[in-house]
Amino acid sequence: MTATRVLVLNSGSSSVKYQLLDMRDSARLAVGLVERIGESTSRLVHTPPAGDGERRARTGAIADHSAALKAVGDELARDGLGLDSPELAAIGHRVVHGGLRFTEPTVITDEVLAEIERLVPVAPLHNPANITGIRTAQALRPDLPQIAVFDTAFHTTMPESAARYAIDVETADTHRIRRYGFHGTSHAYVSRATAALLGKDPSEVNVIVLHLGNGASASAVRGGRCVDTSMGLTPLEGLVMGTRSGDIDPAVTFHLMRVAGMSADDVDVLLNKKSGLVGLCGDNDMREIRRRVDAGDERAGLAFDIYVHRLKKYIGAYYAVLGRVDAIAFTAGVGENAAPVREAAIAGLEALGPVVDAELNAVRSGEARLISPASARVAVAVVPTDEELEIARQSYDLVKNMVNA
Repeated sequence: MTATRVLVLNSGSSSVKYQLLDMRDSARLAVGLVERIGESTSRLVHTPPAGDGERRARTGAIADHSAALKAVGDELARDGLGLDSPELAAIGHRVVHGGLRFTEPTVITDEVLAEIERLVPVAPLHNPANITGIRTAQALRPDLPQIAVFDTAFHTTMPESAARYAIDVETADTHRIRRYGFHGTSHAYVSRATAALLGKDPSEVNVIVLHLGNGASASAVRGGRCVDTSMGLTPLEGLVMGTRSGDIDPAVTFHLMRVAGMSADDVDVLLNKKSGLVGLCGDNDMREIRRRVDAGDERAGLAFDIYVHRLKKYIGAYYAVLGRVDAIAFTAGVGENAAPVREAAIAGLEALGPVVDAELNAVRSGEARLISPASARVAVAVVPTDEELEIARQSYDLVKNMVNA
């Protein structure tokens, strides 16, 4: 096929992140963000190809997602990369929830879109925005393949023993209650990149991936397939996060409703937006928390210790699940940049095989790298995630296979 470019769209309720990539060499041709859609203070920030100009920003009302994508198209056109270009092979959409049906990148049809809509009750904050982005892109380029790449897809290989909750089966099946997992494109990319770093095929490697950003999740990957992950029905389960509690006794919800008079919505806001690091110490930026820890702040110190304790629990649990671990990979904003988190998470686990070299850990780099000594039985890696590239690759491969079929 001659068209080699893929536009990747990540549509939020009031934002659109986008990247245009050329899949011949995975080069980024443009990167941008439209934020505060629907407000008078809307803003579009566009970065053109490297060496072809400085970042451009424009402000002013952008009424809706349709206007946002038209504005994106205008910016791309200024660089000779317009949405009408014959070089554009596909538009790849990040879709957060694909349930059990969507296990691979999927060409978006009316039937597929209807199923994504049916999943809104289990992803009310994300799927509606993803749907809006899809429909807008379809209207602009109805002739172009629109591909959905699902956050949940990588985790659909989990066995039922890991995916099911221990509740009444009929109730669970009726209401689609099970563990789905999220950040799947990141876990897929990082697990493969870690295998490459070790000079092995993904099928030969068992990896624990720690995606640590404001949202955080862990996964156990055996031979390239996810066998367990920390997030569940929603992204609330699992690790301590920036504003989310992670694992908590479900009865806390009932207690707060009965004793504190909180509504279900009140508890939802508490656990998703006022908990985690921000609930423990008032900050959800790990850089600020570490500054406070170094200054002797006890609340920040406790928050950091709770964060690391939960990490260690999941690392240990996934050792047990995998049986053999070849590498532990840190990724995303905190995982890639917070050396103290990596050091603390591995400290005390040396008997299991992983070791962190202090000098290697202190190096700041945008490249995938090992931070463990060559003698370590289990490698420890820092692997910058690239979810947009993963979405572009999956979208392009699907379209290419369709053309060659």
